[in-house]
Amino acid sequence: MRILLTEDDPQLGRATQIGLEQGGYAVDWVTSAEHAHTAVRLHDYGCILLDLGLPGQDGMQALGVLRDNGYSGAVLVVTARDTVGERIAGLDAGADDFIVKPFDLDELAARIRSACRRAAGRLREHLVHGDLVLDIADRQVTQGGLPVMLTVKEFRILQLLLEHGGRVLSREQLEKNLYSWGGEVESNAVQVHIHHLRKKLGRDLIRTVHAIGYCIDKPKAA
Repeated sequence: MRILLTEDDPQLGRATQIGLEQGGYAVDWVTSAEHAHTAVRLHDYGCILLDLGLPGQDGMQALGVLRDNGYSGAVLVVTARDTVGERIAGLDAGADDFIVKPFDLDELAARIRSACRRAAGRLREHLVHGDLVLDIADRQVTQGGLPVMLTVKEFRILQLLLEHGGRVLSREQLEKNLYSWGGEVESNAVQVHIHHLRKKLGRDLIRTVHAIGYCIDKPKAA
């Protein structure tokens, strides 16, 4: 998933970006509502982490504009404000959840997952493909009941392909969900991750569609 982080505090913004990237997310970081609106027009985000105390346009106003302009992904308000009135106003304006500063990164990641499930109308924490089970919350994979050790990016590619079962995802689509702005991406990075996944999970799981991308076909009905 690609996340847009809005935070005008340089130290907190950088720490949050690094922490979420280590958890497997691609995180683009902006410091104003104006830049957030521009980023949303140019990129597809599964979640926006929205600071209320932004310079220029207030975060609550920015939230209303985002929803009015058609953004339908998850919005998680990250704020030092913690009054009931502000929470109600934020929820009415279209926020999916609130988290109060200072926060724990593991809790933030859990709230992101929960908000995104609600935004997508999906309550599953597990993706199942035959004897392959991917546990989204615990970031664990088993095949035939045995654990399979994957890197963060291998896990994320597998999750994306399973979530879009039967649909071909291009290398560019996968890269956009794996890497943040300015991240160094080698031209064959996705191909290498796919190669490692095939070694660990079997050659036939991920199908290459020549000159288009990669796909995990839906299991055939019994």
